[in-house]
Amino acid sequence: MEKLQLTLAIIKPHAVKNPVALSYIRNVIKNRFVVVKTKRVSLDKESAGKFYKEHMQKFFFNRLVTFMTSGSIDIHIIGHSNAIELWRRMLGPTKVYKAQFQDPYCLRGMFGISDTRNVAHGSDSLTSAEREIKFFFPEFSFYNWHTVEEVRYRKGPIIFNDYLFQHVRKL
Repeated sequence: MEKLQLTLAIIKPHAVKNPVALSYIRNVIKNRFVVVKTKRVSLDKESAGKFYKEHMQKFFFNRLVTFMTSGSIDIHIIGHSNAIELWRRMLGPTKVYKAQFQDPYCLRGMFGISDTRNVAHGSDSLTSAEREIKFFFPEFSFYNWHTVEEVRYRKGPIIFNDYLFQHVRKL
């Protein structure tokens, strides 16, 4: 197994509420990526505002924050040799109508409703991935991951724990 790049995947509220969409997306994630950490949270307006602060001056900011606080979200740290690009390619274009036309079988093409309710989030760069992972998993140590944990994952064998919704090293 090659060195793993980490990225953040967020499954948005309308997809978490939809059992068909959630099951499909979870299968895509667990079959293509190493799932390092998972949690389900409900954001308050302050936290959602902080996470999306780079969009604060944009016209859709309030709509985005309101939507992201409308229900639970699933947050995953996922790994793959090319995690950032692969996850974003699987998501498809941010604009749902463009996704439905250009790539109807991408996740946003299949389950997106609007540009705000576009199913999921994926970090757009290594810098963003690290910042976003730290936002939701402040206890996560990149140093420990790169020096200890990743080596264990690459040596294997690893198995998928459905209850935790993450891969664990088989003992």
